[in-house]
Amino acid sequence: MSHGLSRAAVFCLAVLAAMVALAVWSLTLGVYPLSPAAVWTALAGQLSAIETLVLLELRLPRTLAALMVGFALGLSGCLFQGLVRNPLVAPDIIGINAGAGLAAVGLIATGTGLAYVPAAAMTGSLMTAAAIYLLAWKAGVVGNRLVLVGIGVNAILAALTSYLIVKFPVESVTPALVWLAGSLSSVQWPLLGWLGMTLLLATPLSLILLRRLQLLQLGDDRARALGLVVERDRGVLLLIGSCLAGAAVAVAGPIAFVALVAPHIARLLAGPLTIGVLVLSGLTGACLVMVSELIARHAMAPVTLPVGLITAATGAPLFLYLLYRENRKA
Repeated sequence: MSHGLSRAAVFCLAVLAAMVALAVWSLTLGVYPLSPAAVWTALAGQLSAIETLVLLELRLPRTLAALMVGFALGLSGCLFQGLVRNPLVAPDIIGINAGAGLAAVGLIATGTGLAYVPAAAMTGSLMTAAAIYLLAWKAGVVGNRLVLVGIGVNAILAALTSYLIVKFPVESVTPALVWLAGSLSSVQWPLLGWLGMTLLLATPLSLILLRRLQLLQLGDDRARALGLVVERDRGVLLLIGSCLAGAAVAVAGPIAFVALVAPHIARLLAGPLTIGVLVLSGLTGACLVMVSELIARHAMAPVTLPVGLITAATGAPLFLYLLYRENRKA
């Protein structure tokens, strides 16, 4: 166990160092280039007004958003995969992200106001999680049944989102289409505060409840024998994972496959589920979104691509490979 923890800690430090390096590099790139030294000086408030504006108002919010959204998705994916004991599960596959997306698209298309999109997305994700849990309930909740119900709910919510897009005028749904592609281009400091508060609350709770998550992986009967209140603990973990996914979607829109792939990479590097693997999943997700953001912003400059397009293009083949690998194991 100690060897596994030390191995996870080493990889956490390595991925954290890579994450910081990517973030600093991101801050230096753009039409107005900055050196790494200038970045640190600007963060200390010692550069000109234009350099401070470029860094603090344009680049820093997007960079922090990429890191925080990726961490939230990676952590959420690890919780969901541990919760249902299925490595092919993620909040974007079982409908959590789709619920957040439907609520946000409905708000945008009806012109209610972009200021309420984060709250709508969070509410949509939580309501979807509750619906999936209730529909999957049959004298308790079995992981495979929850997954199947989630996939069905995801399809229904995607259809409803498409209906809203074709129902309302093009000029009303164009912002919704941009948001659905998954983008960090419109991130502002208040949105980061929303996501930061969620992370500050959900991350410690995830670490505290990790032991219960590990016991749930033994099966419901064994978990009950070890003193766990299975359905209560499963519901709490589902709520935390849904809050993390909903907050990420509220800031950046639906960004696919990060929550699925990041925990796989973490387990491949550091082994079975531990505190180190849980943290490593979040850090890996942050790196994945940060790399995708760099590609989206600079691969076809001056055109900026949606981050969700990059994660989908790279994540879909990985998902097919993981599916093939799991089928071979079975």
